[in-house]
Amino acid sequence: MRNTIVSLISIILGLVAGGILMLFIGSNPIEGYSYLLQGALKNIERIGNTLATATPLIFTGLSVAFAFRTGLFNIGASGQMLVGGLAASAVGLTFDLSRPVLLLVMVLVGLIAGGLWAFVPGLLKAKFNVHEVVSTIMMNWIAYWTIYYVVPGYFKGEFLETESKKLAESATLRTPFLTDMFDGSYINLGLFLAVIAVIIIAFIIDKTTLGFELKAVGFNRFAAEYAGMKVNRNIILSMLISGALAGVGGVALYTGNASSIQIGILPAQGYDGIAVALLGANHPIGVFFAAVLFGILYSGTGFMNAMTDIPPELANTIIAIIIYFAATSVMIERLLNKFMKRRSNRKDKSGPVVEKGDS
Repeated sequence: MRNTIVSLISIILGLVAGGILMLFIGSNPIEGYSYLLQGALKNIERIGNTLATATPLIFTGLSVAFAFRTGLFNIGASGQMLVGGLAASAVGLTFDLSRPVLLLVMVLVGLIAGGLWAFVPGLLKAKFNVHEVVSTIMMNWIAYWTIYYVVPGYFKGEFLETESKKLAESATLRTPFLTDMFDGSYINLGLFLAVIAVIIIAFIIDKTTLGFELKAVGFNRFAAEYAGMKVNRNIILSMLISGALAGVGGVALYTGNASSIQIGILPAQGYDGIAVALLGANHPIGVFFAAVLFGILYSGTGFMNAMTDIPPELANTIIAIIIYFAATSVMIERLLNKFMKRRSNRKDKSGPVVEKGDS
């Protein structure tokens, strides 16, 4: 409950700060936020696009949150998304299989690729105590330059060297019944995969022995080792699961929201996943709703820019402010704890209320 309150305070503070900036440039914040919501939720097509925008963020938020819960800091979700998306796209462009089999193989290959990409930082952390922040950042750039070489070399697009070939419709996560239901939006099967991932990760963390051991290692590595848990194995396994989630996020992004991979771009969803995880209090359900909130902000920004005199730079600044407050939620929690403690102390000092008839 307290984590939910902290997250809500972060959102409110971010929106208030954004409103103050709008006032500062002479714009109406109520009008601005009204158009932002309309841009994300005005009709069924915009709702579909908002959910599609949120889908990769659900995966990266889960990836970061899972690592957080087990005492690790995975900043490599962007690289894991890239290799997961590349692996899935390579399968889709190379093999001619029936659609259900092809999509299943693409998802599994993306999951494995993302997991293996995170295996290296996990191994370095477990065996040599190399900090995962450093190693995952380095793996991001290795993925970036790998894509930069592989796409033009082996999967070059028909007209542009900076992007891969377009996937056939049968090799994408888009499906006619969803497209028609949401009036032509780019919502796709990735959303269903994200919901399944939320349920599975929540079950693993809260209901299994594996989840208990992973959390125990995160709380106190030495105490867990003293209790007989295999600490190094759990560190590696945690990074594998975290990377696998980001890898499937790459599949959702590059074969669902898009149908090709562009070189020279490190997906921002990997870093936004950190803010999503923090805002969602590192809980899978919280991550889901935090990702939807970010989907609303990103989808509504363009419409707000078009309908008001608010410049696009300010809209992006508002998003950044909310991310900042989400990242400083620990500070907000401390202030909330102090407030609750003072309130409790005042009640204790005032003592019980004595009725007149009791004297």
